[in-house]
Amino acid sequence: MYGGAFYGIVNANFAPRVNLGLRHQRESLMETRLVTIERHIAEQQQQFPAATGEFSRLLRDLTLALRIIARDVRRAGLTDLLGSTRVVNVHGEEVRKLDELAHDVIFRAMDHGGHLCVMASEEAEGLVHIPANYRRGKYVMVFDPLDGSSNIDANITIGTIFSIYRRLDETLDTPGTIEDILQPGYRQVCAGYAVYGSSTQLVYTTGLGVDVFTFDPTIGEFLLSHPQVRIPSRGSIYSVNEGGYALWGERLQQYITYLKTPSLDGKRPYSLRYVGTAVADVHRTLFYGGIFMYPANRTAPHGKLRLIYEVNPLAKIITEAGGRASDGYRDVLQITPVDIHQRTPVFMGSAEDVAELEQFLRGEHSFQQCAHAESA
Repeated sequence: MYGGAFYGIVNANFAPRVNLGLRHQRESLMETRLVTIERHIAEQQQQFPAATGEFSRLLRDLTLALRIIARDVRRAGLTDLLGSTRVVNVHGEEVRKLDELAHDVIFRAMDHGGHLCVMASEEAEGLVHIPANYRRGKYVMVFDPLDGSSNIDANITIGTIFSIYRRLDETLDTPGTIEDILQPGYRQVCAGYAVYGSSTQLVYTTGLGVDVFTFDPTIGEFLLSHPQVRIPSRGSIYSVNEGGYALWGERLQQYITYLKTPSLDGKRPYSLRYVGTAVADVHRTLFYGGIFMYPANRTAPHGKLRLIYEVNPLAKIITEAGGRASDGYRDVLQITPVDIHQRTPVFMGSAEDVAELEQFLRGEHSFQQCAHAESA
């Protein structure tokens, strides 16, 4: 009876407050989640009085493609979409079925809107032209249709990476050219990625900060879940395939040793986290801070990740969120590409972590000086 009386008192005294708190939480969540990506794009467009709406419609077409890919990724194990096509792409890599599907979905969603003049994709050797019977627009799009192909069959997080540029001469209505594609990353007018993990999230920037949208499959909408994301100035996680350690230069090896060496202030050692899907590792870095690395080595002196449609979009996201992206010596967004599939080493993440990495690669860090003095 005492327990029952106490239970009644608890309900009477605290339940209304709990319910009121839950109601406020629900109202707050609803206010956040009811900002769809279409509404968000429209609101951003209002900041540019001269905008025609063409760019907004382009993004609308792209989000349709991402919805379709997300659906097919979720059902891949049930619809014979896992495994290889037995085709080898321009990089000498075996094309997975989902790679091919994702490329085709994006092309079919984007080829007829009249917004693009040309595209480039990881899965195509040359330019991806807009069909002659469709109008050409003033934008250029480059994309990696499905990043993390090696992880597809193991049901590990994968993603789609994209960026959009203006064509060099916006007055033209002719097919786009290779020069329209080979622009440095700082000229991106939009960059982003979709990550297909425990939920599907779309991360993108148009130069007005980085916003994250989570896909709600019950209503078929991307809803704003993390507005104006900022990366921590320093993290405690490093992300790299450390199996290549023996193939790296001595200064990079010293940096990794430094990260694993306990410090008196307790800020080291760092934790190693590595998925093997660039978009997934960068996504974690965006939220938690730290540094993502895909360096050059003796067998891949130019690195492995492709500059135009992998590194530049991810670097744009990281820098817009307050981080840095470097090839070890310079801002990757300043590099002018000379080939569609050009590769580059890359280090991106928290600003202080990337700056420290660059200091190591120049041989100027105090940890290196101490190690040199001890060896002498």
